[in-house]
Amino acid sequence: MEKEEAVIRCIEKIRPFLQRDGGDVEFVKLEDDIVYVRVYGACLGCMALDYTIKEGVEAIIMDEVEGIKEVRVTQ
Repeated sequence: MEKEEAVIRCIEKIRPFLQRDGGDVEFVKLEDDIVYVRVYGACLGCMALDYTIKEGVEAIIMDEVEGIKEVRVTQ
């Protein structure tokens, strides 16, 4: 549970930046060291979503939470 709480704290730090551009991200689950998130608003259908997730959300979470392998967008 400690790792999940750390991931959620990271996502909460990231959210204001996405919200500023009309989007949002929410934690769904942590399973086998893979973080699953759901996106909303302007993030849906955004051509930069893959970049935002991999180079932004995933990079920050992997830097701050040891053992995270990947961040995936889910429905």
